[in-house]
Amino acid sequence: MIEVSLTYDGDVPTVSTKKKCCKDSPRCKKCPVTLNRLRKAGYAEQLSRTSYAVSKDIPRKTLKAARAA
Repeated sequence: MIEVSLTYDGDVPTVSTKKKCCKDSPRCKKCPVTLNRLRKAGYAEQLSRTSYAVSKDIPRKTLKAARAA
């Protein structure tokens, strides 16, 4: 049986969140709510409380949905 790893071998882009969500519409890309939604969709992995490893190839519709207020 072949084992598949979901981890990224190259340089993983990491993003640090802002301390608070500004609740603008659309939300900014560094908003903790946006990054949490991307994590739930499988495009980001939480490294610590405020930093995330984000996939380089996020579909436009997914990012737009994550940023929707």
